[in-house]
Amino acid sequence: MLVTMELRWFYHGIIPTQIEHWFNQESLSGQMESPENREDWYLYLPNCDYLGIKLRQGKLEIKWRQAELKVLRFGDLVEGKAEKWAKWTCEDPTSKCFIPAEVAGKESWMSVKKERSQRVYQDCAVELTQLNINGKDSWSLAFEATGEDDKLMDNLGTVASQVFQTYQGSKLQGKDSFAYPNWLSVVGE
Repeated sequence: MLVTMELRWFYHGIIPTQIEHWFNQESLSGQMESPENREDWYLYLPNCDYLGIKLRQGKLEIKWRQAELKVLRFGDLVEGKAEKWAKWTCEDPTSKCFIPAEVAGKESWMSVKKERSQRVYQDCAVELTQLNINGKDSWSLAFEATGEDDKLMDNLGTVASQVFQTYQGSKLQGKDSFAYPNWLSVVGE
């Protein structure tokens, strides 16, 4: 089981050019990873914002929100809700289970296409992701901190403070800050 502290925002449309340029600037430091394109399949659980179940690259992942924590603020432009999550991953070495083709077309499963860029810092990853679900574009900015349980909030806060020092994009608001299960309920309606 992996425990994380997360801070995430979702918006309709494509990633604004200003935010993409900001995310890609050298001054943000961290290790920039190669962009990743993939398709994840989420089990649609309407009105359930504390549980996420998905098929990802031949694995079954289950995430359970352990706690909704305080609202964090970084300058005048950034406000978001921190959440603590536990994740279990199940792999099938035979590659006979967890096959997207088995769930494609089933009403209870949703395909989410992702183009994700990620910066990795010690004990925290920051990702900017273009999303497409049912032909509708959305984008997300997220922080996911790992490490010792009693250091998770510090890990998240330290990296977010550093990253947002140069942020000049549109306002990131608390009302738009939530995890994938909530977003799927909004876009799945």
